[in-house]
Amino acid sequence: MSARSGRLRSRLCNGMAGATVALLAACGGSDTADESANSPPSAAATSDSASNRASVQSASGRRETADPFAGLSLVPTAEQSDAVRLAQQATFGPTSALITEIESMGAAGWISKQMTTTGSVYTHGADDAIHKNTRPEFFCSRPDQINNVYCWRDYYSAEPVSWDFYRNAIEQPDQLRQRVAHALQQIFVISSNTVYGTYGWRNYENMLLENAFGNYRELLRRVTLSPLMGEFLDMVNNDKSLPNENYARELLQLFSIGTCKLNADGTLATGKCKPTYNNETVREYAYALTGWTYPAGGQTAWGCWPSGANCAYFGGDMVPATAFRDAGKRRLLSDVFVPANSNSTQALSKVLDSLMQHPNTPPFVAKKLIQHLVKSNPSDKYVGRVASAFKTGTYQAAGRTFGQGKIGDMAATVAAVLLDSEARGDRWDQEKAGHLREPILHVTGAIRALNGHTDGAALYYWWSELLRQQVFRPPSVFSFYPSDYPVAGTSLVGPEFGIHNSNTALERLNFLTYLLDWNGSAPDPNVPDAVGTRVDLTAFLPDAKNAEKLVDGLSMMTLGRLLPEAPRAKVLKAVKWWSPTTDPNNWQAQRVKAAAYLVLGSPDYQVQR
Repeated sequence: MSARSGRLRSRLCNGMAGATVALLAACGGSDTADESANSPPSAAATSDSASNRASVQSASGRRETADPFAGLSLVPTAEQSDAVRLAQQATFGPTSALITEIESMGAAGWISKQMTTTGSVYTHGADDAIHKNTRPEFFCSRPDQINNVYCWRDYYSAEPVSWDFYRNAIEQPDQLRQRVAHALQQIFVISSNTVYGTYGWRNYENMLLENAFGNYRELLRRVTLSPLMGEFLDMVNNDKSLPNENYARELLQLFSIGTCKLNADGTLATGKCKPTYNNETVREYAYALTGWTYPAGGQTAWGCWPSGANCAYFGGDMVPATAFRDAGKRRLLSDVFVPANSNSTQALSKVLDSLMQHPNTPPFVAKKLIQHLVKSNPSDKYVGRVASAFKTGTYQAAGRTFGQGKIGDMAATVAAVLLDSEARGDRWDQEKAGHLREPILHVTGAIRALNGHTDGAALYYWWSELLRQQVFRPPSVFSFYPSDYPVAGTSLVGPEFGIHNSNTALERLNFLTYLLDWNGSAPDPNVPDAVGTRVDLTAFLPDAKNAEKLVDGLSMMTLGRLLPEAPRAKVLKAVKWWSPTTDPNNWQAQRVKAAAYLVLGSPDYQVQR
């Protein structure tokens, strides 16, 4: 391990200091374990682990094998390590079945299959057809709602949509589609802190899923016309007399080209930041984007306001509003003009032309996706290769062609992100490899690894607030953390470290305690289709008799490699403390809990390589 990546690991260990004696040992204590604890797994152990056993139905509804490590080699191999690495980058957490599938299909084959796989959909939350846009304080005090203590939750909050997010992440097969949509959520940011309407949130998130492998131009169009985005960034009913600039500014700054002129590989075009636009440019875009209102269907007892607008309603894309449309000629970037007297649809098309033709857009989008899926500090060449796939709309790997050959093709871009030489291979010990696992991935990865299930109810307000990443509730348009957040003491950036501190480091461990020692959460009768949040350790119990196999199996499944020698020895020592002598009735279960806690709580897991 390089000195710099060693400092990253050390920083994470220090943030966890004081949690438990065992975890301190895993982070590099000075205790000495038995000689046998340092030995690599034997071929016999590997053979036993790889044997296939009968398939059983887990509580989560997923088919799992009785042996959680079936098909895995406990002796590290390059192929298996890379399969785990891809599962970390492209899903919400590896399982042995997923690793085996990736190995058998190859990375390119698995990605190709995932791009045609569906399954996830947002369904929960009451439809708004009853009350349209009636303000919650009025609707929730209506006679038919007066006793509904969940009125706000079901009609106005994003909580029911979050249930679907976590259920899909744990259960549904279209893992890559979901991970890309999750990245897009953090690029095209809206927040339920300020935008209300459960059915609108459901529509927005389904739109991101549907377009995850479509075209970036269409994503920009759909995001621009989303009434939720219209409310969040003040574009809906934007009037020609004095247009609000919020959406125009963020469209340029965060959704397409960024603030500094870039080379094709994402480096600064002149070696320092030369602005891509000025305030006059923002005003031109604001005028060009006037003339949109809510889709038809909203209603109130007082009529719609202002005159010429539709009432607030989130049941579709925004529609033109001629009364608000600016008729002037507007100069945009990329030498594109909006002709005088253009209607709203024509003007939007010119706006999209100007952004898709801008040389900044390919590298800007490329780096964003790389940072969310693969690593915080990609090389310039890596960004350039992904940007090329975005620009040409095609990418070839392992005899397969991804994309339709049009600029902005997301299938080609995502394939380029995941199949690039810098993403593949066993690179865990390289200086700039990987990134800190964001809290949402910590939660889903643990549940999936331990054969768990969730209805999401305990995760939205409880654990996500403690971990500082509450899905659908980012604190600002910049999402949960800045993409250029510096890692102290290094020249690296670590976006996820923007919400990582001593408190959140300990809360990560507390979440594992919640799953393993508190038995998670029981189903809440006030949550539709409730199943609670729990893990099922039954399948791990037979392997508890062999501490080495248990620890190494968990390591290979979640890390793609064994723990480094010194931490492995200390984890084994902690796991072996549980025995028929220390706990005659439950020592096997205690061993599984200790192994899972220490492996999933280790810096080697938290810093995703």
